[in-house]
Formats: sequence, structure tokens, C-alpha cells
Amino acid sequence: MTVYSYKATDKSGKFIEGDIDAPDYHAAVEQIRQLNYFPVKVAEGKNTAKLSAGLKLSLSRMGSAVSTKDLMTLTLQLATLVDSGLTLDDGLSTLVKLAENEKIRSILVDIRKRVHAGTSFADALAEHPAVFSKLYINMVRAGEAGGMVGEALSSLARFLEKSVELKNNIRSAMIYPAILMLVGGVVVIVLITFVVPQFAKLFEDMGAALPLPTQVLLGLSALITDYWPILILVTLGSVGTFKFYTNTDKGLLWWDGLLLRLPLFGPLIRKIEVSRFSLTMSTLLKSGVPVLEAMGIVQSILINRVISDAVGNVKQALKRGKGLSGPIQEAGVFPPMAVQMITVGETSGALDTMLARVAHTYDKEVEQAIKQLISLIEPLMILLIALVIGFIVASMLLAIIGANDIAF
Repeated sequence: MTVYSYKATDKSGKFIEGDIDAPDYHAAVEQIRQLNYFPVKVAEGKNTAKLSAGLKLSLSRMGSAVSTKDLMTLTLQLATLVDSGLTLDDGLSTLVKLAENEKIRSILVDIRKRVHAGTSFADALAEHPAVFSKLYINMVRAGEAGGMVGEALSSLARFLEKSVELKNNIRSAMIYPAILMLVGGVVVIVLITFVVPQFAKLFEDMGAALPLPTQVLLGLSALITDYWPILILVTLGSVGTFKFYTNTDKGLLWWDGLLLRLPLFGPLIRKIEVSRFSLTMSTLLKSGVPVLEAMGIVQSILINRVISDAVGNVKQALKRGKGLSGPIQEAGVFPPMAVQMITVGETSGALDTMLARVAHTYDKEVEQAIKQLISLIEPLMILLIALVIGFIVASMLLAIIGANDIAF
């Protein structure tokens, strides 16, 4: 059994705090409901609300933007309140009281005001497009149409949780390689800009003929130390030109196509996009969004332009009366296993369920691919840094040995 701390409201709206023993989270929520309470927050561990002088939403205080994690927390809280029996109006009012972030509070106040005045929840969310995406709004709209707002919010919370988890996995996996690259780069720059010039003066005084590797190294060092402002300007100009070009339709299509052809990163990007496509389509279809509308929403959230355009072509094929699996196979950007699973789901009439399985399968493959990629990147970076430093040291030693031979 696990101890869960909770904060809930009774039928009169009074807040109640306490601890409860339960085997898992869902059982804890059910026990709280059996006490005729409406659970607002349920968390594993001892009751921390008293220590924090009142429970509040764990939303970031930094900046005015609403992060994906903040939105996930907000959505999960509202889904819990609505599933507990509170009306949407009352649930929003409760979140306004709990929100400690001024940006979040102002958004919730505006949404609650619009809903209270008779505006649909989805239309109220649409007034804040910088916070709520088309996917979010359309899923809520479908939930409202089917009388399943709570289920739609729960699906959104799970979707956002997976997005946060994927970002965190990638971010945490890249910490060590980034530190390694930074340290190695600093070491190389110090050697070339400070150490090598000292040896250059020594070799010049000796007047001996230098080996080719030493000449290359001294030339590179002189180029960096004498012309570093120009090199910085050229680098900034190149980066700016690249960004400008990749912001165009033609440039973005070229760059995304190049990424898909890379040996290590291409398959990983493809799996990430297939997982995002499958999970989003499954969530939208389960929420009652029509398949054509769902395809349009999915196309807008895919990052890779090549795959996004392929999904657009599939959408056009659907408009012409074709099925989903055939055009997806013809698109040529989805892995064969994903195409086969989608075909089975479409044939059996359980497309949303099969898409969820596809998403789960490729979530696992993405996680494994990231681990494999990091396991390859780390030794490759160490080898690259070792080769660069080894070249510098060897070039210096060759010149010193050559000068000593002449002196002898």
C-alpha cells in the first residue's frame, strides 16, 4: 500500500486535506470519491500542503509563456475536477483559486468568464491560440459535442505527458555529450590560441624546417589568432544565411529531407514523427473528431516538412474516397511495420486502437534508438577530441624531435 496525500472539496465547496492508503493512484481517487469528496490534487507521499502553506498548481513562475508541462498539469487538474462531478464552470473557478502563476490565472479567469457567459469551452480556449493548440481546441470541441469533456481532457493530459516525457528523455540523454563537447572544444581552443603560438616563436628562433603537420597547425593557429573577428563574422553570416534559407519553403523541404537521409538521425526522426502522428490520430479519433479533420490537425503539428507534406497528400487521397492505409503506403515515409499495423486497424474497424498501439510501439523504439544513438555519440566524440588533441601534440613533438636531430 502507498500513502497518498490529497486535497479535495466537499459538496459545499470547502477544501479538505488528508492522507489515504491505496495500492495505486486510481484506487486512491476512487476511495476519495467514496468519501463524497471531489479530489482536486492527489500525490504520492506525505501531505505536503501544510508545509507549503496551501496547495497550488505547480506552474512555473518564470516568464510569461506557458510550457507544455504547465499545460499538462492544468489539463490533468481540470480533468480530475470534471470527472469528480464538478461542472466545468466550477472546475475553472477552482483552478483560478489554485493557480499561482499570474499568466495562468489571467487566462483561466478569461476562459471562465467566457464559459460563464455562455461561450463554448472550445471557443473560449481558441481566444488564446498562443497557449492552446489546434489539437487541444479541436479535441475539447469534439468532447463537448459528445458530452465527454472530462474524457477529452484526460486524453489530452496523457498526450501532453508523453510529449513532456519524450522531451525530457532527449534532453537528459544529451547532457553528457553536450558537456563533453564543451570541455573538449575549450581545450582545443586554448591549445590553438595560447599554447601553439608559444611553440611557434620557439620554432622560429630555431630556424629549422618544420614538418608538414606542424606547418598546418601553425597556419591554423595564426589564422584563428590574427583573424578571429573576421572568422566570427563569417560564422554568424553563414548561420544567418542558413537560417534564412531554411525558413523558406524550399529550404525547409531540402533540410528536412536531408535529415531523413542521415544514417543515425534519419531513422530516429522518422520514428518520432510516426509516434506523434499515430498518438495524435488515435486521440482525435477516440474523441470523435472526423478523420479528415484529424488529418489536417495532425499535419499541422508534425515537425518534419517532408512527412507533413506526405500526410497532406494522404488527406487529399482521403477526400477522393481512398482509404487510409493505401495512401500512407504510397507516401513512402512511414516504416513498413507502421503501415501494416494501420492496414490491420482499418480493415478490422479498430483504427483508433491500432494507432494507439503503433504509437506505443514506436515510443519504445524511439527510447531505445535514443539510447543507442547516445551510446554511439559519446565514444565518437571522445575519439574525435582525442584525434584533434593528438594531432596538436604530435605536430609539436615532430617539430621538436626534428629540431633536436639537427642540433645533434
